[in-house]
Amino acid sequence: MEAHGGGLRRVLVLAFCVAGIWSAYIYQGILQETLSTKRFGPDGERFEHLAVLNLAQNVVCLIWSYIMIKIWSGGNSGGAPWWSYWSAGITNTIGPAMGIEALKYISYPAQVLAKSSKMIPVMLMGSLVYGIRYTFPEYLCTFLVAGGVSTFALLKTSSKTISKLAHPNAPLGYGLCFLNLAFDGFTNATQDSLKARYPKTSAWDIMLGMNLWGTIYNMIYMFGWPSGSGFEAVHFCKQHPEAAWDIFLYCCCGAVGQNFIFLTISRFGSLANTTITTTRKFVSIVISSLLSGNPLSTKQWGCVSMVFSGLSYQIYLKWQKLQRLQKKRKAT
Repeated sequence: MEAHGGGLRRVLVLAFCVAGIWSAYIYQGILQETLSTKRFGPDGERFEHLAVLNLAQNVVCLIWSYIMIKIWSGGNSGGAPWWSYWSAGITNTIGPAMGIEALKYISYPAQVLAKSSKMIPVMLMGSLVYGIRYTFPEYLCTFLVAGGVSTFALLKTSSKTISKLAHPNAPLGYGLCFLNLAFDGFTNATQDSLKARYPKTSAWDIMLGMNLWGTIYNMIYMFGWPSGSGFEAVHFCKQHPEAAWDIFLYCCCGAVGQNFIFLTISRFGSLANTTITTTRKFVSIVISSLLSGNPLSTKQWGCVSMVFSGLSYQIYLKWQKLQRLQKKRKAT
């Protein structure tokens, strides 16, 4: 009975994590798309300063992580020093900014799909630079994802979707997304290195260090000179308070979502987190298509299915590998 009760609690916690990640990031995606496509005021002005979303989220997550460290570790966790995140902070500032800027040139579903192909640059770098050999199933996953994204990009986008974009330019939009992935790869590698050098580093330490440097870099970029875009963004928000409210909610969603991700990884592992976030991306595309008026053709839905089939198969392969490792540990 105790085991059954423990299993039920574990299922309920997992369902809580799924609901938290899905609700936070799906709503954040809706807000992101709204800010990039909506026309504000009687003159139909667009919010052109999307980079301010990164600065606002950096500030909110910085404050939140500082509070969490004070509450849970008494402010002294023995993790990596704050200055060690400076290089990862650069790429973590530039990368997401490129991903958000891409929404000026391509639709939200296209951006989500492009950013789902993270495995492609990882495998390319692994095989070309480090000489890693991958299995046929791994190459099949990459083929499905790359083929789906490429075909989606080549297919004609509906005129209704194009009319909502600030500056329609598919090559530039997809280019920004793939640069975002490249910078994310360096960010993740640096974080892993810091975690290895400083084993006591917690998720809150990483969140604090990354957002501290992100805040510094974004403040310099946006407010470092009189004509900085940050001043224009503040002026726009004063004229259109609904934009400021959307930005605030966007930041709250990011902070809440990161909390649920940390909870999922600590309780169920990174594989479960990958599965939840991957399915969330698919649901985001469906919701965007239904609610935001981004109609996808039958062929485009086929491309979406290709990409998420490849991602699902990759998750299954990781699960198999994890099972084999667990059996070896039990045998020894």
